[in-house]
This record gives sequence, structure tokens and C-alpha cells, in this order.
Amino acid sequence: RSPYLGKNFSNEEIFNELSKQCKVNFSRIKEDDLIKRTVHYLIEGKLIGWFQGGAEFGPRALGARSFLADPRNDQIRDQINQKIKKRELFRPFAPSTLKETSKEFFDIDQDSPYMNIVSQVKNKKIPAVTHIDGTARVHTISKDMHARYHKLISHFGEVTGIPVILNTSFNVQEPIVYSPKDAILTFINSKVDVLVIGDYIITREDLNY
Repeated sequence: RSPYLGKNFSNEEIFNELSKQCKVNFSRIKEDDLIKRTVHYLIEGKLIGWFQGGAEFGPRALGARSFLADPRNDQIRDQINQKIKKRELFRPFAPSTLKETSKEFFDIDQDSPYMNIVSQVKNKKIPAVTHIDGTARVHTISKDMHARYHKLISHFGEVTGIPVILNTSFNVQEPIVYSPKDAILTFINSKVDVLVIGDYIITREDLNY
């Protein structure tokens, strides 16, 4: 009943890898502050590397190993393609939304926890996740499936009125990241703005030592 079948790395394992790869002092952040800061970065137009919980099993990034962005920003698609994906502009990015509010934004009458259902988009305020034909490949998320990702989308919705986040796989012309080392090295070698990994946040500015 869950796609998150991969290993769930501890904060100690994450910290140890951060210490090896980055010459920065990091301290753990309480979850509420971590969520608020991440939402702030999203609204600023930042591209987020999001590494949380056990890795997904299957062909889609489902909020455990994902790049995240603000779906209201129609220009963000170009930025994502320039910074990481380098793929055809006609290929859309997908939305993650709350299970309980999905029908307000998409013409869908069932849950889509594996991001495998395409539906019409009802709300014109999320152009970055809307395909040229007015559809989106919807990912619905419930609290019991991934509590932290659900909390992030919920808070983004509280601040913006849009409980939807652009979600694409955490990789740059490579297999999707799996371990903290994968995520940190992909972040360092890409043009991604922020890495949110476990209870830690690293910005691009933190790497300019």
C-alpha cells in the first residue's frame, strides 16, 4: 500500500555524509521551521532538492527523492530545463497535491498515489504543471503515506491558497538519487538552489566557501 519501499536513511547517516562532502557546519532544524523555510524558498522561485524518508519504488518521483518548485510560476519550467533536466520544452512536469483537496484542482474522482492518472486541470493558477492540452499527471498525497511531504504541501497551500507543488525526479541526466551521498553530489554538481535532506537545509550560498 506504499511506494516508499527503499531505505530510510537516519539523520546521523545524512549528517555524516554532509560532513564528508561539504565544508560547512550544519545543525538540525525542527520540522516546523524546516517546512516554513522550504515553502519560503519555493515562493521565492527557488528550485528545491527534496530528500525525505524511504525512496520510492517505481517509475515516478513521489515526494521522497524529488525536485520541487512553485507550480504558479510559468517560467519555472524553463529554469528547470536549463538547470537540470535539459529536455524538450513540450514535456510537462507533474503536480503533487493533497488527497483531500485534489478534486478542487483536477477533474479526478479517485486517489492517484503513484502518479499514473492523467486528468484535466480545473485551476488556471498552476500553469507550470499544466500540459498544452490542459491536462496533468496527478499525484495525490495523504498524511498517512508521507506525513512530511503532506505537511509541506499543506503549508504551501495555507500561504498561497494553492496546495499543489511541482514535482519532478531528483536526477540530472542520471538515475534518480537513492542515498544521501547521491543527493549531495547531485546538488553540488547541479544548479539547484536548495537541498532539503532529512532535518537539514543547505543552500547554494552555503557551498561558496
